[in-house]
Amino acid sequence: MEAVLTRHLDAHAPLSLQAYQAAGGYHSLDAAFDHKPEEIIAIVEAANLRGRGGAGFSCGLKWRLRGADAPRPRYLVCNIDESEPGTFKDRHLLYGGPHQIIEAVIVSAYALQAEQVVIFVRGEYGKGGHGLKRAIEEAEKAGLVGSNIKGSGFNLQIKVHLSGGRYICGEETAMLNAIEGRRPNPRHKIPRPSVKGLWQHPTTINNVETLVNVPHILLNGADWFRALGINGGCGPKLFCVSGMVQHPGLFELPCGTPARELIFEHAGGLAAGRTLQGFIPGGASTAFLLPEHLDVPMDFDPVAKAGSRLGTAAIIVLDDTTCPVQATLNLMRFFARESCGFCTPCRDGLPYLAQILTAIADGEGRAEDLILMEELCNTIGPQSFCAFAPGAVMPLTSSLQCFRDHYESHIATGRCPFDAANKSGA
Repeated sequence: MEAVLTRHLDAHAPLSLQAYQAAGGYHSLDAAFDHKPEEIIAIVEAANLRGRGGAGFSCGLKWRLRGADAPRPRYLVCNIDESEPGTFKDRHLLYGGPHQIIEAVIVSAYALQAEQVVIFVRGEYGKGGHGLKRAIEEAEKAGLVGSNIKGSGFNLQIKVHLSGGRYICGEETAMLNAIEGRRPNPRHKIPRPSVKGLWQHPTTINNVETLVNVPHILLNGADWFRALGINGGCGPKLFCVSGMVQHPGLFELPCGTPARELIFEHAGGLAAGRTLQGFIPGGASTAFLLPEHLDVPMDFDPVAKAGSRLGTAAIIVLDDTTCPVQATLNLMRFFARESCGFCTPCRDGLPYLAQILTAIADGEGRAEDLILMEELCNTIGPQSFCAFAPGAVMPLTSSLQCFRDHYESHIATGRCPFDAANKSGA
């Protein structure tokens, strides 16, 4: 598949406005202004563009459910918070193609008739955020952002909000609180942000990878987009592959590409003599999959059927030199630290799970700890306020199922068998 989203990305020297326009950039604005907003929404819905930030919800349906009669002002928030371990796709879009992002939010805001866009950038991506601000200034001077864009009568302001830097800001309602200058705790989901979001006004929130697909869909059509996918998937997809592979990196491939192709062809496979133990398919907050799942298409529904989530499409690979207990502990320590502390099950439960896992990893675990952790996981997720805790316990829950023999070995022998194996060079 010819690159679509990454075609003009260059993190070292992103295209200037003039160079981006010469390469075909901003052409979708004319196409957008030739359509009624509801027509663009219908095209995006027909393309079956699903949210690339993790949820996989239909983008067009999300826009349509906001309602054409929503009161004004209306906001569009572009999410570039990207704090999920193993995920670095949005970083490439931000650093390598700021004008592509600007074009995408203009077209999307016009479809939503949103007068203001806030681009929420992860705090650690400060350099990219400042580059995006400079690109917005270029677009404003060229009349592509501001009042009466290209004589369309459409007015738009774009602001960049640099995050203070916490994982919980990726939760959409916590993000709204952060933009408003509040502590980034999640809000009640009713009313939804599409009804009362930023400053109690209708707000639509989309991941940046989702939005950068929109201009291409508008220019080439819904059928073109759907045909780019394989195995039932639609459109191009950005995949991150890391862990125990020879060539970790970002790959733009058809949505629905099997995990086997991603790991063993594009990421170069494992080191010589090593075997695959398992992999996480969608970032740290998704369940482990096993070698038997290598031929599962990396698309939302097939991965869900296999027992995990596509999430951010960030594959983390474990080979036979990686201790799954230690790998899971690393993730649990991260999630325990990143809890916003708003609700008790998450605030106290995740550190307790990390404490139990640490004891097992240090050779001080007990057989009953495995049952206790399963009970805690089944309690913490459903009893917490937002989706953070259910995602946080997912790798542990699946690890206990997929690699239980490793946990039992740690407890029975009082040591990690991988330590001795790695020291001996096995």
